[in-house]
This record gives sequence, structure tokens and C-alpha cells, in this order.
Amino acid sequence: MLDKFVDDLKESAGTMARLTSLAVAAAVCLFITTGFLCAAAFIFVLERHGAMYACLAGAAVFFVCAALAAICYEMRKRAIKRKPVEAAKSSLQTALSDPIVVAAALQAVRVVGIKRLVPLLAIGGIALGLMAKRSSAKE
Repeated sequence: MLDKFVDDLKESAGTMARLTSLAVAAAVCLFITTGFLCAAAFIFVLERHGAMYACLAGAAVFFVCAALAAICYEMRKRAIKRKPVEAAKSSLQTALSDPIVVAAALQAVRVVGIKRLVPLLAIGGIALGLMAKRSSAKE
């Protein structure tokens, strides 16, 4: 049970890291593309209508980009809210109620020692409390 939980955690973390790196690369490319398109639009409008209209056209392009980014952010935020959190909670509860996990924890206490384990458990408890507080705030 614990092995499956750890494997799922590793797999989801690896997938998240790959997706994040791809998103960062796409964002950088989009930013560079937008910069060149704005420069081209600025020069085109500058030659035809003057400096003031060129600056307004550049501002309009960046406004449209900002509006599209805000719309994408809201859509992503709503999609995350729709996903059920109950499945993750139930798998954690199942893992903690498994007697094999309890036996492994007792064995870890024997090997590490109680004096060394108390500070680690305190830090883990604080981290767990902060995570629980953050997940309940999102709901």
C-alpha cells in the first residue's frame, strides 16, 4: 500500500515537473514572439500614422495579451476547483490505517531512536498542519 502511494507520488511529481518546464518554455517563446510582433506593429504604425498612434497600438497589443492571460488563468483556476480532492484524501487515510504501515513506522522508531525521531516528527507535524490548512482554505 505504501509502495503504491510513494510510486504514485513520484510519478505525479515527475509529470508535474515535465509539464512545468514545457509551460515555461512555451511562455518564454510566446513572450519573445509577442515582443517581435509588437516591434513590427510599432514600426508599421509609426511609418503610417506617427509616434502617438504607434505607442497606442503597442499598448493595445499588450492589453490584449494581458486579457488573454487573465482569461486563461481564470479557466485553469476553475478547472482545478472542479477536480475532486476526495480521492487523494481517501488514499492517504487508507495508507495510514493499514497495519503494515503502522508496523513499518514502529520499526523506523526502533531503528532511528526516539530521541532523534521527535524533532523529525515535530517538523513533519508542522508541515502536515500547514498543508491541511492550505488545502482547507482552497475548498
